[in-house]
Amino acid sequence: QVQLVESGGGLVQAGGSLRVSCVASGRTFSNYAMGWFRQAPGREREFVAAISGSGTSTYYADSVKGRFTISRDNAKNTAYLQMNSLKPEDRAVYYCTAPLFRSTYNQVFIRPDEYHYWGQGTQVTVSS
Repeated sequence: QVQLVESGGGLVQAGGSLRVSCVASGRTFSNYAMGWFRQAPGREREFVAAISGSGTSTYYADSVKGRFTISRDNAKNTAYLQMNSLKPEDRAVYYCTAPLFRSTYNQVFIRPDEYHYWGQGTQVTVSS
C-alpha cells in the first residue's frame, strides 16, 4: 500500500523560505515520478512542480519558477519542495502526489489526473 506523508509546512513571513518534505512508502520510490500541488481556500488544486523518478527532469508552474525547487533523495524515499521568496499568494495546503504506474527515466506529469496517490497535505501560510 502506497503512502505519502508530507511535513514541514508552517507560518513564514513574505520573502522567507520554507521546505516541505514528502516521505513515500509501499513501493520502489525511484521508479516513479513525483509531483507537488497546492490548494488555496476557495480555489481549485493547482500544479506546482514535478520531478522524474531519476531526479534528472523537473517542471514548474510559471507562478513558482525561479523561486521553488523540487528535488528528491531516492535513498531516503523522500521528495522535497524548497520554497524561497515566498509571497502571500503562495498560501495554500501543499500536497505531494505520485502516479499509479511506473514512469520512464525522465518522465514528469503536470495534470492532477495523471496522479493517483496523494498525501494528506501540509499547510503553508505566508504573512505579509
